[in-house]
Amino acid sequence: MKSTALGLGLGLGLAISAGCGGGSGVPGARFANAPAVTAVNDRRDVPRAPAPRQLLLDVYHFDAIVKRPVDRALELDPPHRARGVNALDEVPDSTWFTNRIGARELSGDELQTGPITLESPELHKPWTIKSSKPGAGDVGFVVADARGEKFLIKFDAPGYPEQETATHMIVGKILWACGYNVTEDFIVHLRKEDLVLAHDASIVDMFGDKHPLDRAEVDRRLATIEPEPDGRLRALASRWIAGKTLGGHPAEGVRDDDPNDRIPHEQRRDLRGAYSIFAWLDHVDVFESNFLDAWVADRGNPRVHYLKHYLIDFGKSLGVMATTGHDPRRGHAYVIDLGAMAVSLLEAGLVKRSWEGRSAPPLRGVGLFEAQTFDPGRWKPDYQVYAPFLAADRFDKFWGAKIAIRFTREQVHALVETGQLSDPRAVEYVTDTLVARQRATAAYWFARVNPLDHFTAYSDRLCFDDLAIAYDFAKPATTHYEVTRYDRAAHKLGALGARGEAGGRACVALTLDPGGDGYTMLDITTHRPDFTGSTFVHVARDPASGSPRVIGIWRL
Repeated sequence: MKSTALGLGLGLGLAISAGCGGGSGVPGARFANAPAVTAVNDRRDVPRAPAPRQLLLDVYHFDAIVKRPVDRALELDPPHRARGVNALDEVPDSTWFTNRIGARELSGDELQTGPITLESPELHKPWTIKSSKPGAGDVGFVVADARGEKFLIKFDAPGYPEQETATHMIVGKILWACGYNVTEDFIVHLRKEDLVLAHDASIVDMFGDKHPLDRAEVDRRLATIEPEPDGRLRALASRWIAGKTLGGHPAEGVRDDDPNDRIPHEQRRDLRGAYSIFAWLDHVDVFESNFLDAWVADRGNPRVHYLKHYLIDFGKSLGVMATTGHDPRRGHAYVIDLGAMAVSLLEAGLVKRSWEGRSAPPLRGVGLFEAQTFDPGRWKPDYQVYAPFLAADRFDKFWGAKIAIRFTREQVHALVETGQLSDPRAVEYVTDTLVARQRATAAYWFARVNPLDHFTAYSDRLCFDDLAIAYDFAKPATTHYEVTRYDRAAHKLGALGARGEAGGRACVALTLDPGGDGYTMLDITTHRPDFTGSTFVHVARDPASGSPRVIGIWRL
């Protein structure tokens, strides 16, 4: 594994250097003749735990609805491409993201296990209630099982059995497979007698203040939960994250108290590119409280500490927010969308909205989740305040779509099964809908960036995958590649053409510049009846072997 010190992660492509494109139309990007960085060292010791961040919801919502839209309208700074990417336009492993399904095959067991490292707490009862679930809202408790392991127990909202518990399980496993850090979660079943009360059990209110929690209050809260046919209560058990929890990361800028946090969050590819994945999953509940930083000890050296960054709380995904909130607009419009309101007034109700007529299927455990009205380019989270999504460009969303499309239908089905939906029809429906939205996501973004990937240089040819053909969004018979070669100084060396190939894997002849290390840029332009797009592939001779290797990719 090629690793790098943290500072290298601040530039585009990690190894990029300025070059002169001249008047040829060749981008100025140039790359070091070195292997691409695959891991960033952002695990340097942070000896003292940073202070937890507090999210003031009123201020947050004011920013979302009023301040940030005005600020963005007045900004003169041009858009910036994402940082935190390597020379091959990929995201290296870090405390934020670990390449999984986007970089290798995952077995069914790996997918269904996900981040889990211990047995379910259902096998270790009774559970001792330490406190209520922090904050107001749904019923939940912080408990310790018979082993002493700490969990947050949450239940489905009354009238919506299985929806949030199943959805959280499914989406958490998918996000883990995509590469994000998530909690260890379990579907569990319990009876009231499985819960015992700690002598100092407390209620934690929305302000963080504690009050005594007694058995009568526990029973009152449990009485609001709809029981299973056998009388047990179904719940989600989320293992408490190790270390000291510090609240969510700021949507913009960095944590000043974390020396490893060097890339402004609105410029991180792994956060910006999550837009495509969240849209696929209809994960609309996107605000700082649904992310969590933790100050953790290094597994190899417990004396070293650093921050690890998690995604949490996915139970409102897959259309559950729309059903429990009685709002079919979710995913189609912001909760308070001043722009949409203005358009609605001007159109006087004459134009049908995309969410009109939407309804959840009559299946236990399934929210208002469908693919017919899904538009991958117009999907919206609940609030327009998460800066990485607002800054995301088509290259970021293409990256996310590449990860999403990697899941086969069989893998999606296996992941849906982890939600333990009791109706087999619900399992099939959610699987079919996820696959339909997955394909819509990839088709959309593969038509907005030249979808060539997995470049490999050989002695006489350069090969690549055309993802649009590989996933059957385009036909090889109507695809043509125009290839123009340039030297480092952007002088044209030659041109040739190639046709699309069945399966999407295509090769073009490769001749390097005879001088120096052979630094050569290939402008590969893809032509289809409804698409034209270019990618510059930078190739040079490996100083050790003398063989050609791909050292950089620059998408246009």
